Amino acid sequence: MLPDFSPTPMRSRLHLMRQRWSNLLFAHWPVPPELLRPYLPARLEVDTFEGHAWLGVVPFTMSHIRPLGLPAVPGLSALHELNVRTYATLDGVPGVWFLSLDATQPLGVWAARTLFHLPYLHARISLTEAAGSLRAVAERTHRGAAPATFAATWTPGATLPLAQPGTLAYFLTERYCLYTAGADLQQGVQGNNLWRGRLWHEPWTLREATLQEWDSTLVESHGLPTPLGPPLLYAADPLDVQVQELRRV
Repeated sequence: MLPDFSPTPMRSRLHLMRQRWSNLLFAHWPVPPELLRPYLPARLEVDTFEGHAWLGVVPFTMSHIRPLGLPAVPGLSALHELNVRTYATLDGVPGVWFLSLDATQPLGVWAARTLFHLPYLHARISLTEAAGSLRAVAERTHRGAAPATFAATWTPGATLPLAQPGTLAYFLTERYCLYTAGADLQQGVQGNNLWRGRLWHEPWTLREATLQEWDSTLVESHGLPTPLGPPLLYAADPLDVQVQELRRV
């Protein structure tokens, strides 16, 4: 059994899965906490920084997916993902709360919804690199889900200093827990089914990022208003991730 949750867990030989995250962009907007309150279970508190909640859209590629004790399966070990997220705390433990996670791998979507209770949705997504810039294009295909599309092009820039506790960059990116209430009950659930998952990875290497294109209805697909103004951007270098534990709380 792993020790009790802490904001910065340790690397462990006991983990459920390994993954590699790359081609990642953090795009965030400050929003009033009351705007997101209906999207979280009553037991979770909206996590804020200097009075603002934050709404994020994060495209990236997940690869080298390998459950503990098993080799990577060709054709099933990589996918592209787009998640819409905010931040929450329970008993003082900060974590990520996902409104949705669109992904390309049908079996991976099924496994994440079934085994990890996460609101993954089927989608067509391409994520390509050319001349130092990255471009992601997506269309949600999940039956019964609100339609959504996404297209963005960005260029990673200079490496930023390591994010330090107490800074906004740390608040938005250094998250080592996630919360979920079930794949079909994520939005506005008021019941007692709540899980907390633990992740481990080295601190992010963040970079400046410049947008050349942004056209998205991901946020709006949740009934939220279109975010105002340009997003706060951080591109990120690849890193390896351990999915360490999922525990009902």
